[in-house]
Amino acid sequence: MILYFSATGNTRFIAQELARRLDDEALDLTGRIRAGDHTPIRSQKPFVVCSPVYVCEPPRFLLSFLRETPLLGSRDVYFVFTSGGYSGVSAVLCRRIAQKKGLRYRGSADFKMPRNYLISNAYPPLERAEIEARIRESNRKLPAAAEIIQNGERLKSRHIWLWELLVTLPFNPVWVRLRQQTGDFSVTDACISCGKCARGCPLNVIGLKDGKPVWNAPRCAHCMACIQNCPVGAIEYAQRTRGRERYRFDKYRYVLSGDKQKPEA
Repeated sequence: MILYFSATGNTRFIAQELARRLDDEALDLTGRIRAGDHTPIRSQKPFVVCSPVYVCEPPRFLLSFLRETPLLGSRDVYFVFTSGGYSGVSAVLCRRIAQKKGLRYRGSADFKMPRNYLISNAYPPLERAEIEARIRESNRKLPAAAEIIQNGERLKSRHIWLWELLVTLPFNPVWVRLRQQTGDFSVTDACISCGKCARGCPLNVIGLKDGKPVWNAPRCAHCMACIQNCPVGAIEYAQRTRGRERYRFDKYRYVLSGDKQKPEA
């Protein structure tokens, strides 16, 4: 079974394509995470956990969900990461979880996808050509990864150096505490009160007041689901996102058919 969380569609694309090639089921974990649902998940085929990478690690809420949720049936588990180019120490953290759950860690694969972290000036939006190139390259790599899993072989994880662990493990919690704050999120008059932002928040941080989103906690995961998926671009983060194009994978799905059309609105 393919288990995944995806905020803007990158990881969903990889998960669903793997499921199609492996003749398996892709299970979106968002609803379970939102509901705190830790009922067992059973699969006779190997588990394949697909995750985005935030600040060099999988989202902390996803790691917590995996720790607390029994995975029954197959004892083999693969991990697949989507990132803007660097998966950090994700493989080490996921291997530890697998070992604690009595699962056989079968390696990991990295897919470099268009980044979606819109709110940092350090990561400006990519040009259209680069977005298309990353999607094409990831699509090209999918058959090989699926074949390895299908054959029961081990995915070759990227080597993680000791210095990466020494830097990342203490850095991530500091970043989460100091930088992943919600106070700078706001909504403009363009809001149509569709509620999509609230429904898509994996941590239930967003509520609705008079039909408009309000952030009910001082911090969130900065997954970008709210700001990137708003159908009218009404959510902003301070001044950093004003005028920046929003990204979601489905806008660029045309790349998979080889078409050269403009992204959908």
